[in-house]
Amino acid sequence: MTLLLALLTALFLFLTSVTLILFIVGPSLLLRPRRRMAEFYRALGLPVTPTELSLPYEEINVIVAPGLKLNCWLIKAVQPAKGTILYLHGVADCKIDGLRLAQLLHKERYNVMLPDARNHGGSDGEFCTFGYYEKHDVIKVIDYLRSRGDLAAGKFGIFGTSMGAAVALQAAAIDHRIEAVVAENSFATLRSIFDDYQRRMIILPFHFLRNIVIKRSERIAAFKANDVSPLDCVKPLTIPVMFIYGTEDHLINCRYSVMLYDAKPLPKDLFAIPGAKHNDTWKVAGTLYEERLLAFFGEHLR
Repeated sequence: MTLLLALLTALFLFLTSVTLILFIVGPSLLLRPRRRMAEFYRALGLPVTPTELSLPYEEINVIVAPGLKLNCWLIKAVQPAKGTILYLHGVADCKIDGLRLAQLLHKERYNVMLPDARNHGGSDGEFCTFGYYEKHDVIKVIDYLRSRGDLAAGKFGIFGTSMGAAVALQAAAIDHRIEAVVAENSFATLRSIFDDYQRRMIILPFHFLRNIVIKRSERIAAFKANDVSPLDCVKPLTIPVMFIYGTEDHLINCRYSVMLYDAKPLPKDLFAIPGAKHNDTWKVAGTLYEERLLAFFGEHLR
């Protein structure tokens, strides 16, 4: 009996400690992801500016809210362009990650806009809300591009990866100027992906821990987690979407891409890449990745 009481006491103290830690640290981890900057890519021997890839560009700060600007690169194609594609990066990343894709699309005569999401890269913003506010930022960026008299923007498409894919799907649901989306390794809902991260970090499936963090995060950042749902956004979506995923993704389970694909009406496409993880889909698929991507945008933005 004494041993049982000791075990129950230890369990109670453990859960209390975990709850307190998550209460204090959890919202910061969720709302303020670490910023990956140029130093990360330099250490890998990768280019960190469009100039290093001989791409002509403008650095632009787009105002998306009072006192909040997004730092962006605009890589203009030879005009008139085939269309304009926005690249939306993943959580904790930045626009540098889109340089290789920008190079590919520029060769095919697309304008490419690469913004740093709020609270990422060189952009302003105190919090990351995974699409709750970011989807409106995308609309502001499109507004800016449409206002440029020297830019034959054509049709707008979005390539989003990870969080960027989730933001792209949420933005497409409210802005009909977006005519095609490629969503790579997207999550389905913020709550489900946070459950997954919680299990990996502390190996506890208790939903009350997730709820503590999310409820406090909602109050701090003034957003609603339940509204961050790409799954709900794709159900009425009538534009073409290509869902790309790596079958061995260790960060965002590939079942979410399948769920999104199943929930979306036609037209749609599913591109599964066997053996690929979260960040190596292009590397694993090789030239097939480029062919599928260019064929999709070529068909739907022409």
